[in-house]
Amino acid sequence: MTIISSPEIARYRSALAEYPEALVALDAIGDCEGDLEDSLGIQAGLQPDRLDWLDGLAKRYRVTICLEEVKADLLNGRLAQVVRHLIEHEVCPVILATPVLIYVVKTVDFCAPLYLKL
Repeated sequence: MTIISSPEIARYRSALAEYPEALVALDAIGDCEGDLEDSLGIQAGLQPDRLDWLDGLAKRYRVTICLEEVKADLLNGRLAQVVRHLIEHEVCPVILATPVLIYVVKTVDFCAPLYLKL
């Protein structure tokens, strides 16, 4: 379970202010006391049957999120550009772009599995 605090929600609201979809998602996250996984999956029409469904969803989009240009935006704190990319390229349901982004930001070395050498 991934929880974000009220101050974190406020920072994301500021960073993503140009995306009404992101603000709706942040409102839902705030209503769920900062729990990213609590209700957004159901709102997106998913049937989350596991507590770690957001982890699985983010991993499904890992290749796109870890593209050099998207990863550069992510690493440089240009979160609005990352959400724009996810929305414009229809990578994931619009309501889930924000929680996926937050999950990725909070996951250490999210892109590392793509660069492991066997």
